[in-house]
Amino acid sequence: MLKGLSNCGLYGNLLSVYLHCRFFSCPSDDFTFPFVIKACSALGASGFGKQIHCIVLRKGYERNVVIMTSFIDFYSRNVDVGAARKLFDKTPEPDLISWNALVSGYCFNGLDKEALMVFREIQGMNIKPNVSTMASIIPACNRLGYFCFGKSLHGFAVKCGYFLDDFLVPAFISMYKSEVDLSSARKLFDFAVERNVAVWNALINCYRQNERFLEGFEMFREMLRNEVQPNSVTFVSIVPSCVNYFDICYSESLHCCVIKHGFGSQVSVLTALMSMYAKLGEISSSEILFDQMPNKTLLSWNVMISGFVNNGLWDESLVAFRDMQLEGFSPDVVSIVSILSACSNLGDISLGESIHAFVFRRSFETNIDVSNSVLAFYSNCHLLSTCFRLFERMANKNTVSWNTLIYACGHCGQKEKANMILHQMQKAGGKLDSVTLLSILSLYTESENFRQGKILHGFSIKSGFDSDVSLTNALISMYCNCGELDAGSLLFDSMPERSVVSWNSLMTGFQHHNLSNNVLVLFTQMMNENQRPNQVSILNLLPICHLLSQGKSIHAFALRTGMTEETPVVTSLIFMYARFGKISLSLLVFQMGKSGDISLWNAIMSVHVDTKNAEQAFAVFRELLQISLKPDSITVLSLISSCVLVNRLNLADSVLAYIICKGFDKDVVVSNALIDLYARCGSIMVARLLFDYLLEKDFVSWSVMINGYRLHGDARGALELFSRMQLSGMSPDAITYSSLVSACGHAGLVEEGRRVFNSMVADGVSPRTDHYACMVDLLARAGHLHEAYDIVNRLPFIPSIGMLQSLLGASKMYGNVEIGERIFQKLFKMYPQNAESYVMLHSIYAAAGKWEDAHTVRLTMEGRLLKKVAGFSLVGD
Repeated sequence: MLKGLSNCGLYGNLLSVYLHCRFFSCPSDDFTFPFVIKACSALGASGFGKQIHCIVLRKGYERNVVIMTSFIDFYSRNVDVGAARKLFDKTPEPDLISWNALVSGYCFNGLDKEALMVFREIQGMNIKPNVSTMASIIPACNRLGYFCFGKSLHGFAVKCGYFLDDFLVPAFISMYKSEVDLSSARKLFDFAVERNVAVWNALINCYRQNERFLEGFEMFREMLRNEVQPNSVTFVSIVPSCVNYFDICYSESLHCCVIKHGFGSQVSVLTALMSMYAKLGEISSSEILFDQMPNKTLLSWNVMISGFVNNGLWDESLVAFRDMQLEGFSPDVVSIVSILSACSNLGDISLGESIHAFVFRRSFETNIDVSNSVLAFYSNCHLLSTCFRLFERMANKNTVSWNTLIYACGHCGQKEKANMILHQMQKAGGKLDSVTLLSILSLYTESENFRQGKILHGFSIKSGFDSDVSLTNALISMYCNCGELDAGSLLFDSMPERSVVSWNSLMTGFQHHNLSNNVLVLFTQMMNENQRPNQVSILNLLPICHLLSQGKSIHAFALRTGMTEETPVVTSLIFMYARFGKISLSLLVFQMGKSGDISLWNAIMSVHVDTKNAEQAFAVFRELLQISLKPDSITVLSLISSCVLVNRLNLADSVLAYIICKGFDKDVVVSNALIDLYARCGSIMVARLLFDYLLEKDFVSWSVMINGYRLHGDARGALELFSRMQLSGMSPDAITYSSLVSACGHAGLVEEGRRVFNSMVADGVSPRTDHYACMVDLLARAGHLHEAYDIVNRLPFIPSIGMLQSLLGASKMYGNVEIGERIFQKLFKMYPQNAESYVMLHSIYAAAGKWEDAHTVRLTMEGRLLKKVAGFSLVGD
């Protein structure tokens, strides 16, 4: 009875029969206990198994090798493999079956090296391993990567005649899966006398693990054609192929095949199907399978949670995480990593901190994957100081840890800190990988980073990463961002294989440097090489269209390929048509877009602002409020720009009230725009109040307020605020200095203007054309003509016509014929056909009484057919 129940796997019934026999005092012998022990092992009944062990010892069966072997297997699988080893050492004369039980026990517990040591002990005792020994030890070699030893075992199996055994063929096929060339595994499969389901599964799994999904799927189809019945292992191996190469139709067909062969309620297969549907974006199908699952496991819950996360359903993932615990399942590492990703995407700091506390309470922080996920969460939430504290406390750090911290620094705009972490990583012996290089290269966007970028490029070549397409794309972007377009082009041309990102990286570089012809040539080449453009390609093309017909052609292509469903493309089309003055077409594109997307409303408002049509911009704003669409900070900035165009103080007050009501006043960019609005509307007092109430001031805040004083002709107020700005530790920029010098110029504050200009040079801000123009105008207005002329002579660039005419006008005002003649000579060389310069020189000569020279100038004008532009009055009759 016990043997029959054991053979049928009815272990619960077997123990019931045994207990029934004991209750009626039915005696047990040495044949009884192996069946009972096997049942305890299969059911995981460790307590009952230990009781049976006591009975066996009491009855004196401890010298029975068969019974002791059963206990070795029981202890290694349910209690402790160490206890199994002690029991084995006490066994008087262990046979090969006992040794096999110990080897199997070590392998079951993941102690592959210990299993190999036991195998060597077997060989040292001149015991010939059998098929069971080999079936256990070959997978251990595979997991350890001892491929050479595995091949030796293969030779030993051939020598012993085990080569064609049904148990060993799948094991040897699986061993050869780690080789790049799967020909050896395929040869084993072809030579197999009997290809049972295990042999087919082994080869299918080899293809899957080497990401050769099409070949694996073809093997599955051949298996069905050979009328070999698949099992659950087959489907668990083949289902992931659909995710990588097939669409939903193939996936649903495979699902039907699962049901047809009777595995529709198998938990492992259902879990694989759930994962497949979730990765294909069919999360509702995953939910249906999950709800129908009779006995949910922790793995199935994890698949459901990660499915929600990967499909952007973060709230649903949190609900599933809670329900999983209510059902009595304790979260594991996979659960924690998935749920932290959800918290990160939601930006919910308090919830993420709760998960962190849960991690700490359950001692998960020792797991490197969990620690890295917590670190990534704080990184995505811009909590850089917390990232550093957590990183310092991490007992173990790997490359992912360092990469996450480097990314966190870059994400928060701390480029110098990111470079510092990279150097620390190298000093600590951390191994840089392609992700490290991708993270740091994305931060190199200025010409001063070029040398560091070249060093990293050299390192990537030395480390063998230069064949990584993603890394090469990042290097192309780095070179282009640093202004080294030739280097980027050379790297692009040397690529053996290019992705669409490769083309886009170089096109973006050309477009950024206004090389529109190069972008068009590259796009043509891209199409000729049958590389399908994506929306990034279109976004690079639309801003550089020279003709409306080009823009319309790109619009047609976007329509044909379905890219007009993407908001960035629609927005770019709106701006493209507006650039050619086709506002009606911009409105048409806007109406065809998604009405619920605020980005489109922002784009059309911006178009109306750019075309000085404030009334239409206000109308668009009213319409988006009527459909209950929530404006963002960009909407509000366009609204403020519209108010600047109208220049009405009462309207500015209404906009300010709305902004305060909706909480946008906390955004420093919006507050800066409001300060500028009130300054331009004539209310410098309100502008100053807004400035003073700012909780956080950036350099733009100071610059805008200083410019406000300039607009109102209050140079003293501008200079006083500039002094406060310097005392606050805020560094002025070129725009701030331009406003200050201009303010001093209009107020005639020569000394103050000089001091500001010299301060700018001392602070390392390179003067631009407008700074020199303001300084020349300031000195010229004050009569310091020689000093102004000296600045013009020392300019590092060609002076503008406005700058020279300003100085020429001052020469006329102060009657300085010498400076006037010199300035005219410069104007004549650069702009010989400019009539106004001749007229001003004529006036200078006339004022100085040099009538002959004045007459000569007039004759020259007539000879060059130049005429003075006639004046006109704006005042009606």
